[in-house]
Amino acid sequence: MHTSESQVFQGFSFLGDSLFTQVDSVSQKAQLEKLQLAEQAYEDEQTLEHLIWIGRREAYLGRHDLAIKTFSKAIKDFPTAYEPLRHRGHRYISIRKLDEAIIDFEKAARLMEGLPIQIEEDGLPNALNIPLSSVQFNVWYHLGLAHYLKGDFEKALAAYQQCMQVSDNDDLIVATLDWYYMTLVKLDRMEEAKQAISIVREDMEIIENDAYFRRILMYQGKISPSDLMTTNKASDEQRLQYVTQGYGLGNHYLALGDTLMAKSIFQHVLETGYWSAFGYIASEMELAKLE
Repeated sequence: MHTSESQVFQGFSFLGDSLFTQVDSVSQKAQLEKLQLAEQAYEDEQTLEHLIWIGRREAYLGRHDLAIKTFSKAIKDFPTAYEPLRHRGHRYISIRKLDEAIIDFEKAARLMEGLPIQIEEDGLPNALNIPLSSVQFNVWYHLGLAHYLKGDFEKALAAYQQCMQVSDNDDLIVATLDWYYMTLVKLDRMEEAKQAISIVREDMEIIENDAYFRRILMYQGKISPSDLMTTNKASDEQRLQYVTQGYGLGNHYLALGDTLMAKSIFQHVLETGYWSAFGYIASEMELAKLE
């Protein structure tokens, strides 16, 4: 992989801005080394798993362009495998190619039907180093997201209903329910939305999806909107949390009819520059609609 610090074009945002990735060979040295190890593993043994890890490592470096090429090779070389479709679909969302993402996830859903749940190893492990999600979960979750970002909320709802069936721990339950709730709110089905999140309790064991958990506690009135945004967006590891919290909060104000406040929060999310995060993409989608 070419690792100079030049900017590489990735796609266009929903607001028409160019999206660039800059790989820094100093600050991202560890990730670059992991990519080299993945490439070496594939050279030694040409397995689907090794090829997918190359694509995942490229994506973690922000090189969605390279990752999509790698996953496309995996799809061509392993035509009955659903895993590379799950990963390519995810990266299509990152670069705002929603129709392509939906095609990949729908094909993955057909290929994985009736197969046992497959736990997905984490590339960026959580604090306890426990993989929490499955490939099946990720297919339905990201399919729901792609429909949601297109504004096709009925289809998003159907995908999240499938996703709930494979959300088998508290972390996955709150992640799915948060988007499910927001989808129902978009459809103006408030009673159903409140009912859906009524199963979320304050004593749930959350390992990594704290941002979604706190958003739901806010919807329930258990924490205030101002408590939600105490995250320091200047610290790198907390930017994702800020972006996730920010979209939920902005969307909350949008549902209440406070468009000015919503726009201000979505704008703050965009100021983080974390353009591949789902909360960022969703904030961008809302701002594009509001303009």
